[in-house]
Amino acid sequence: MSNIVVAIDFSDCSINALEHAITIADKGGYKITMVWVNNPTTTKILLASNKSVELRIEVEAQFAGILKKYSPGLFPHQLEWVIREGIIYKEVSKLAVELDAMLIVAGTHGASGFEEFWAGSNANKIISMSKCPVITLRHDVSPVKELKRIILPIDSTTETRQKAAFTQKIAALFNAEVFVLALFSSSVRAMQLMVEGYAHQVIDFLRGHGIRCHYDERKSRNNALTIIEYAKEKKGNLISIMTDQETTAANIWLGPYAHQIVNSSPVPVLSIHPISLDLALGY
Repeated sequence: MSNIVVAIDFSDCSINALEHAITIADKGGYKITMVWVNNPTTTKILLASNKSVELRIEVEAQFAGILKKYSPGLFPHQLEWVIREGIIYKEVSKLAVELDAMLIVAGTHGASGFEEFWAGSNANKIISMSKCPVITLRHDVSPVKELKRIILPIDSTTETRQKAAFTQKIAALFNAEVFVLALFSSSVRAMQLMVEGYAHQVIDFLRGHGIRCHYDERKSRNNALTIIEYAKEKKGNLISIMTDQETTAANIWLGPYAHQIVNSSPVPVLSIHPISLDLALGY
């Protein structure tokens, strides 16, 4: 059974992330492993110390409440939890590797009842460090029960096509439509034709796997803002991006491309790391 790791700090933000993960796990029959990370730098308590008893009791009680609420209707042992100690984003990423997880789901920030864990930078660092895809939800983004309209932007980087393979898996689970958006950040026609070519290669790949696709193109001075506006226009409920993308002068001022999307998107964001030599689709 494939595993989804969910970063938990018991805030509304992380519970939103859990509910989103459950929606995906229900469709695919995946196992969910929730992880709470004690950062002794923040709590001033080591789990191996005598002072940790009350902290551990509270954490275990929180997890018991989650299991009681969400386990009914799931497969036996489909929802489990672990406690780790260390730096939050490192431990979440390490656990995903240990479990050979297919996906991490995390809220972009939130505050628990007994300490603040998920500053936005933690979610961003999880995305940056993790080898598997990561879905993030902002604290004010409600989980979606059905991911029916997925936004898949395509730019001039060769890596941009690699997100098609995992996006196809998610789209197949939900019988979703994929809206492929060609982004023209250059006025050079040869560059635009290359982006069009990449977009149509992705569409051919998706349609070859039975996914319904739509094609659009937009001139863009800032890809992040263009994608977010397009997602609103199309009523998308998931945006699929690569973690490394092309940058423009505007992006330099506003911060890295992926962080702009993750921090500003009104819908969940699926972030995927590129791999070398464009092996994802054989290009």
